[in-house]
Amino acid sequence: MKLSVLLGVALAALSATCASAELRIRNDPGGIISDRMQTFHRIRNSGERVIIDGQCYSACTIVLGIVPPERVCVTPRARLGFHAAWVPGDDGRPLTSPEGTAAMWGFYPDVVRKWINSKGGLTRKLVVLSGRELGSMVRPCQ
Repeated sequence: MKLSVLLGVALAALSATCASAELRIRNDPGGIISDRMQTFHRIRNSGERVIIDGQCYSACTIVLGIVPPERVCVTPRARLGFHAAWVPGDDGRPLTSPEGTAAMWGFYPDVVRKWINSKGGLTRKLVVLSGRELGSMVRPCQ
């Protein structure tokens, strides 16, 4: 009896792992860089695929440098938004963080860095990469 229960639990765990073999990003506005680093390192180590199928802005974009490129793809709805990292100032207003910006920059593939530089670099202004241009830099989903 105990063996059959353990076998059932093991099969359930295996099917749960198979069911979560991909992460679909649809509306990720970004957030804290270290949080995204942990998430994407976990995904990289798990072997999961990442499908960017909508908005992936700010800290979300570091997925491009953490998860292997052959496991990241973009749909026609994908939009990657890049800007300088920031921290809240004493008054609550955002202050550009050179350290955070450098950390994000370090994750981007060269082709993405070149594109960002062509748009003026990582500044407070959001620049959005989408469509065919994005599909030429990140593998389109099949």
